[in-house]
Amino acid sequence: MKAMKNIPVVASPDGFRMPAGQERAVRWTVYLGFLALAIGIVNGLGQALNYSRVDILQYFPGMRSYYQGLTVHGVVNAIIFTFAFANGFLALTTARALARPLSAPLLWASFGLLAFGTLLAGYAMGTGQASVLYTFYPPLQAHWTFYLGLALLVVSTWVTAGMLFRALARWRRDHRGERIPLLAFMSVATYAMWCLASVGIAVEVVGLLLPWSLGWIDHADPLLSRSLFWYSGHPIVYFWLLPAYVSWYAMVPRHAGGQLFSDSLTRVVFLMFLALSIPTGFHHQYTDPGIGTGMKALHAVLTFGVFFPSMVTAFSVMYALEIGGRRRGGKGLVDWFFKLDWGNPALVAQLLAMLTFTLGGVTGLINASYNLNQVIHNTTWVPGHFHMTVGSAVTLSFMGIAYWLIPYLTGRELVGRGMALVSSWIYTAGVLVMGRGLISGGLDGMPRRTLVMEAPYEKPTWELAGMLTGFGGTLMFVGGALFFAVLAGTVLFGPKSEHPRDLPFTTTIQGPARDGWEPRLDRFRYWVVATVILILVAYGPFLAGYLPGNFTSPPYRFY
Repeated sequence: MKAMKNIPVVASPDGFRMPAGQERAVRWTVYLGFLALAIGIVNGLGQALNYSRVDILQYFPGMRSYYQGLTVHGVVNAIIFTFAFANGFLALTTARALARPLSAPLLWASFGLLAFGTLLAGYAMGTGQASVLYTFYPPLQAHWTFYLGLALLVVSTWVTAGMLFRALARWRRDHRGERIPLLAFMSVATYAMWCLASVGIAVEVVGLLLPWSLGWIDHADPLLSRSLFWYSGHPIVYFWLLPAYVSWYAMVPRHAGGQLFSDSLTRVVFLMFLALSIPTGFHHQYTDPGIGTGMKALHAVLTFGVFFPSMVTAFSVMYALEIGGRRRGGKGLVDWFFKLDWGNPALVAQLLAMLTFTLGGVTGLINASYNLNQVIHNTTWVPGHFHMTVGSAVTLSFMGIAYWLIPYLTGRELVGRGMALVSSWIYTAGVLVMGRGLISGGLDGMPRRTLVMEAPYEKPTWELAGMLTGFGGTLMFVGGALFFAVLAGTVLFGPKSEHPRDLPFTTTIQGPARDGWEPRLDRFRYWVVATVILILVAYGPFLAGYLPGNFTSPPYRFY
């Protein structure tokens, strides 16, 4: 079996552009995502300073309580921002990889659902009728517009997924016997995973919470709702993360002047995420009664299993970076790292995201451990962990992608490159300082989701942890503000680019083989069936023994 050499990860390396109307839909989808992030970052400053006992929430227009602000911060950052960016970015990567246009009506339909869902959920949160936090399960109850808005946000991802699946099917019909271009494979695999993963949250919202909020159902079942939420709630982390991985595998090597190591290894990584991301939800419910120890143990093992594709990613991406560093004159074990192009904002932001993500991944293993989880459950350790994952690996990577994506979509040169570099360093420093505060406070029992200024008890050792959290959060806010200054400056004042525009895709050293076992990796239907079987094994026994459920909990509202 002879592998092809230096094969681009797209079907048409000589250039392809989406039609102008489709690019416009992608651009506005990405804009919507960053608008949500801007709201979330501003609101996050109040959340961080809360731990330093500095109350600025009273100055936020319309904010009625700490929990209202916490809900806004979580939903706009973790759902609206990530959904919008994935919908726009992966639509673009799929079209470029297959060198064919998508469906303009579906692109605009996805954007419309996203925008309308954002308005509905935003209305409920902004008026103080949805202070139910990002996790939003009973007995806390929100206004029905909140749940309907979330449902529309999920449907927008399904519309995008259907559009990508349709484009791939048509490409395969026209290119029988050819391997799927790697960039398209990764993009489609991301949405294949999410379509299976989002079933839980869809059933919870549409089947349970929306009727409950409308008064059609008098009582809720917290355990069933929590289980359905976490069926989607853990794999959603990978729906946030995999678009960043698409960039790390297919674009960062180009920024660094390197090459991707292996086409087949990359496909295996994304198939592992497809199969192992979903049956892991019970590790968020170790303290919940009603779920057997055996089921929790199974999910713990599978959670540790999903760590392996991230380890392979670390190897593959580091290999590609080392090639680039050595091509720039780097020698020895580590000198190549310092020879990378540290003046490229798109590369620097994603390199820093990778470095902070190593800490996020390690702390995630603590969360997945049954015994260790008992120590840090419901403490600030948990937000410390996910601010080093979604708050750095995802958000900082998306910022880095934006430094070439926005110029690509607007035809304008990036302005403020120095400010963009400073933004990434300040933001990263903020993540590390804030993470240090939250992690150390969590080890000492400092509670999460708590208005510290009104907490009924406290420890003197929480003071330093709280100060670090507040200071780190302030640095993240400053870094984010500089990022948005660069973004706005580019869109409004950036000079028109005179250079031809294209995605910064890489080539692979070991290209896609045309014979042997490797072409079977492209048969998505087999991997989807295997994933469904694993999901049934992981969730079937619990659901079979628990349904029809225990609907006895009345609603509770903060407002």
